[in-house]
Amino acid sequence: MRISWQESDPGDDVRALLRAAMAQDGRPEVDEDGPLPREFRDGLHLYAHEDGELVGYAHLDTAGDAFGNQVAELIVHPAHRRRGHGTRMVDAVLERAGEKLRIWSHGDHPAAVRIAERTGLARVRELLRMRLDNAVALPEPEWAAGVTVRTFVPGQDEAEMVAVNGRAFDWHPEQSQLTVDELTATEREGWFDPEGFFLAVDESKNVVGFHWTKVHPGGVGEVYVVGVDPAAQGGGLGRALTLVGLHHLREQRLGETILYVESDNSAAVALYTRLGFTVAETDVAYQR
Repeated sequence: MRISWQESDPGDDVRALLRAAMAQDGRPEVDEDGPLPREFRDGLHLYAHEDGELVGYAHLDTAGDAFGNQVAELIVHPAHRRRGHGTRMVDAVLERAGEKLRIWSHGDHPAAVRIAERTGLARVRELLRMRLDNAVALPEPEWAAGVTVRTFVPGQDEAEMVAVNGRAFDWHPEQSQLTVDELTATEREGWFDPEGFFLAVDESKNVVGFHWTKVHPGGVGEVYVVGVDPAAQGGGLGRALTLVGLHHLREQRLGETILYVESDNSAAVALYTRLGFTVAETDVAYQR
């Protein structure tokens, strides 16, 4: 197997590999055309070829997360797995990356566990993928006195939403990095729908929380991000925002709703469990 690195964004061969992985694993979610997901843009790109065929691809985010960790995603083509390609690709990433590196294993794959043990990588983060059957009954949201809800207005609400997001997620390695420019760029993506982006405002019309929903191809909704300003926490606002978004997704006649939540965020996991969500699978980040 021949491994090479490049800085320019990948082409159709990588898209074909990612879509083959999506057909097998359900992820990553990659369209037939248009830009690749953000986790495969910029940074460095590893290509693994065998007999002239692309059998593996990895992306190394050299800019890193909010805590200075470079972040890697590795995918072996489903038709070329169990041949040691993943191990060699991890070795190549470890050799190229900086000292602070995290590598994701989606679905907590047993092969990733073995590679981590061999290379001395520690399991440092678990991201739960939870799902809700949309036939499960939901209560109505209850709002604190003086709080109302409205939908996001593009061109008006970006700065205030990003400010609340920054305060709500100052502990989060990825979400805390959201900028106005990134939010504005997302508004141009095909899935963005301001009617599914809810803002809670107080009596002074200040944004105190939000629930950003997403609809995936194939009829799956997502609780994309729920954030509450720390100054407004403790009054049930997170639960109310979650419910207003869930009711909106249900009105789209979707089969199920998913969300991602840190396994150690016990308050959020407990809330989602009470609403009927169950854990479908776990993504794991390994770090040296």
